[in-house]
Amino acid sequence: MRIRVLLFGQLKDIVGRQEESLDVQPGTSLSDLMARYSEQFPKFKPIAGSIACSVNREYAQGSSVLHEGDEVGFLPPVSGGSPATPEVQEELQSEHCAIVRQKIDSQKIADGLKAGEDGATVIFEGIVRNNTRGRPTLYLDYEAYDAMALQEMEKLAQQALEKFTVRNVRLVHRLGRLQIGETSVLVVVASAHRGQGFEACRWLIDTLKKTVPIWKKEYFEDGAVWADGEPFPENIRAKNDNLLRSASK
Repeated sequence: MRIRVLLFGQLKDIVGRQEESLDVQPGTSLSDLMARYSEQFPKFKPIAGSIACSVNREYAQGSSVLHEGDEVGFLPPVSGGSPATPEVQEELQSEHCAIVRQKIDSQKIADGLKAGEDGATVIFEGIVRNNTRGRPTLYLDYEAYDAMALQEMEKLAQQALEKFTVRNVRLVHRLGRLQIGETSVLVVVASAHRGQGFEACRWLIDTLKKTVPIWKKEYFEDGAVWADGEPFPENIRAKNDNLLRSASK
């Protein structure tokens, strides 16, 4: 049977391509697939403990059995992310979220969210700074597993509405090349009271940076590196225990 494998961030560099179609035997699991890549590409093994996996855009356990036509994603720790899927779209949108490749108009988005019952609008903008640990930065390039990233962002938005009882939220992330001072991610929370708004905004950006499959590459005068990603939460990493044990053999 045939499956599609997508590779992101440094994994794409290790394998030398961003996607491939593979023929695998019926009954093949994610663990089996990871072992196959670890054997073929030795640099996979040292980072196996930090990789998460997805099947059809959902985080999955290593024991998950693959089926004909499945789309598998190998995901290094996320750090924020040039389009990694072949179908480059200018914009992807859900009810509360968007992934874009043009400049984010933060004020317009915030103004459009306001309503008469709101007592506060809390806004967070992540912007590109001019250095990383003192090393001058030229620009950043953001990459995502686009459709899955939008799906995960929308999950966070729905959770925030319920968890913090705020009225509305917007999450917008930009992909592609960003220059110094440009906005990479925008979080807007509209709420009757500022307390819930601040809490929801902080939770949204902190969780997004750990769970949404978006990565960034930093460019300097003397080269480029993938940014160190936020560790995946335990509940995501733990799902792949069997996969990691198989890959380490």
